[in-house]
Amino acid sequence: MNLRDLRYLVALAEHKHFGRAADASFVSQPTLSTQIKKLEDELDVALVERTPRKILLTEVGREIAARARHVLDEVDQIKAIARRTKDPESGTLRLGIFPTLGPYLLPHVIPGLRARFPRLELLLTEEKSEILLQRLREGRLDATLLALPLHDDQLYADVLFDEPFLLAVPTLHRLSKRKALSLDDIQSESLLLLEDGHCLRDQALDVCQLAGANERDGFRATSLETLRQMVAANVGITLLPLLAVLPPVVQSEAIHMLPFRGEPPSRRIALVWRKSSAMHGFLMSFADELKKLTKDLL
Repeated sequence: MNLRDLRYLVALAEHKHFGRAADASFVSQPTLSTQIKKLEDELDVALVERTPRKILLTEVGREIAARARHVLDEVDQIKAIARRTKDPESGTLRLGIFPTLGPYLLPHVIPGLRARFPRLELLLTEEKSEILLQRLREGRLDATLLALPLHDDQLYADVLFDEPFLLAVPTLHRLSKRKALSLDDIQSESLLLLEDGHCLRDQALDVCQLAGANERDGFRATSLETLRQMVAANVGITLLPLLAVLPPVVQSEAIHMLPFRGEPPSRRIALVWRKSSAMHGFLMSFADELKKLTKDLL
């Protein structure tokens, strides 16, 4: 058994297709198929259930692939320790970010991060929070930006900033003449929200519950931009995080943005990584830089 064969098995578990797994592993399909068969012979178990249309891992295959991911992650950690001993700020950082934050935060921080860490290769993955957490736990990401709270003793969270919410209303709405409002002002209002799976949906629902508002029936958006367009079309009102309304985002003249008075509803953003990560020291420095870059912005 060697690490190469374990990587082939993990690739097959992820792609469930010999051709795509081979492409991801930068080998030919016959090579990958042959090595998987050799691994099955060595272990004396069937790892793969081969059907005419798709590839499935057997139960033991899934269990071995899961353990192989941990083995490969530990190997990567060993390499990272050695590499960062020579140059702590070089190498690759596989960073996750969720869709309602990525497009709005990255333009503000990427130039500063590149200036501060010129030798760092930053590989970004944008996915919903649950997928990012899964990939982080599996070692497929080094760190990810997430909204708190988290409930995982194996993860370390360094709080970066609190991002306030604003209320987006059509210019014809009864609240559009206000300069600011309180949560009581949206009591009994119906808000447009995102579909299930977005952490922003859960955060907005918390605000709705606190204010006595509710969700608009019959509509759930797939993105913040869809929500923005629906407000502009005078369909309803919604909550938007502050970064989503700051330049370079272009604001519609058909939308009026209202801040909340006092302590506004907000979401807490943190940089999260595994407590066992060999990159802990570097990630603390990376988080500190993110805090500096967002301090004046927010």
